[in-house]
Amino acid sequence: MSDFKQEVVEKLLHNTFNEANIPSDWHKPEEQANLAIGVILSKQEKKPDFAYRLESDSIGEKKVAKNAYYGVQTLRGAINFPITGMRMHRYLIDSVAEIKKAAAITNYTAGRLDEERATAISQACDEIVAGYLHDQFIVDPIQGGAGTSLNMNANEVIANRAIEILGGEKGDYSIVHPNDHVNFAQSTNDVFPSCGKMTAIKLILEAQKALNDLASALQAKAKEFDNVLKMGRTQLQDAVPIRLGQEFSAYAAAVQRDIKRFDKAVSCLADLPMGGTAIGTGLNADINYVNNIVPNIVAISHLPLRQAENLVDATQNLDGYVEASGIIKTCAVNLSKMCNDLRLLSSGPRCGFAEINLPSMQNGSSIMPGKVNPVIPEVVNQVAFNIIGNDTTITLACEAGQMELNAFEPVIFYNLFQSAETLTHAVRTLIDNCINGISVNEERCRDLVNHSIGIVTALNPYIGYKNAAKIAKEAQKTGRQVGELILENKLLSSKQLETLMNPQNMTGPGISGDTSEWQKHYHLKNKH
Repeated sequence: MSDFKQEVVEKLLHNTFNEANIPSDWHKPEEQANLAIGVILSKQEKKPDFAYRLESDSIGEKKVAKNAYYGVQTLRGAINFPITGMRMHRYLIDSVAEIKKAAAITNYTAGRLDEERATAISQACDEIVAGYLHDQFIVDPIQGGAGTSLNMNANEVIANRAIEILGGEKGDYSIVHPNDHVNFAQSTNDVFPSCGKMTAIKLILEAQKALNDLASALQAKAKEFDNVLKMGRTQLQDAVPIRLGQEFSAYAAAVQRDIKRFDKAVSCLADLPMGGTAIGTGLNADINYVNNIVPNIVAISHLPLRQAENLVDATQNLDGYVEASGIIKTCAVNLSKMCNDLRLLSSGPRCGFAEINLPSMQNGSSIMPGKVNPVIPEVVNQVAFNIIGNDTTITLACEAGQMELNAFEPVIFYNLFQSAETLTHAVRTLIDNCINGISVNEERCRDLVNHSIGIVTALNPYIGYKNAAKIAKEAQKTGRQVGELILENKLLSSKQLETLMNPQNMTGPGISGDTSEWQKHYHLKNKH
């Protein structure tokens, strides 16, 4: 590559976005419209005052709104697939633009695209990544054709904006053509999987950051509650004492495992099939393009990506999505179990466990005055249920591939993105509106421990199993406290009982209060 060409490439690899180049009538969409855009467009073109340009493809001619940056193939896709009423995820739009920019630069260095077109295409892509023209991506996330509608939506929007940059009018594809220039050396079958993987990685990294914050919040609560003794429960029955801090420490440990798993999720999505074109064989892609497209995508996106070792395999087989979705599902299961505990521990306020207090976030009933529900844990539970369902869809769709391609990546990505993004939002509200504000009812915890028969287990090594069973039976029958009965029967002194009932002694490995003196006392008592 010549020094001049290298200089052009280095310039293009950097973001060339300039606000001054943005037309005055452009705007960044605040929210993606929740409507079946294709239905509206099909009605719009029938209006007598409809300003349009005539475009054609292999199907035939069609009217396209004169000011639209998308073209005829995008319009057909929007009309054909009015499925969810949603638009493409903003990160997917950014990712496909990053790929198209990398492709333009790589084709330029390979001598397959001239500098003028490569520069205009790159500028158009940078504008899209900056948040503009997202409203021109009108195809539904769930679509037939393995993602062709999205790929052509990107090709047409980028081509028409590049045409404008070069001084032409939208629709004059002799200047920049969606297929011949923007899509050169590419296929939907390598572009769509790649931009989907990039989007999933971006969302998973965001989720991982939220999980790190959750782990920190839980660890802070574990430290705060470390000396609070409470009853542990198995199968919802009294078990043996535990410190509330230990329970929160366990929640933090589970989240930390999930954080590590998310590294694996990113890794199993990092292999891009770019350069494989239609079925992984690389037909119609210059060898220099094949070797350099992924490094250029990495340079533009700053994501931890690599080219798949076997491009045919990467085009056919989608097991990486199953693995990534499974990791997200595993995290959702852990979070849901934790939220089940939080709902139980805070149940009441008078007739439940009432060991902890969750922040009061909103009225709980339209008919029962004063009722406050655990709405934040409840919404996390629901997000988890949805993620589990999404994982089933992803599994079925990944299995449904045939021969050289899986046509069902649109529904895979729709569900995978939703799983990662809703997990992030659920974790954020869990931290801010629940975990950080949890307080403990220490007196209630102490009272439940004192009235529980379960504590006799910790005393068993000192008073013997037979005595322990007798005390437990009497406590159950009379409702009196275990400690009270032990003192009454002179099985231990009050000082000994106090030592044994110490939260740290009761909730650590070994025998509570175990010392040589205690062991001597135990053996002597049994001897007599």
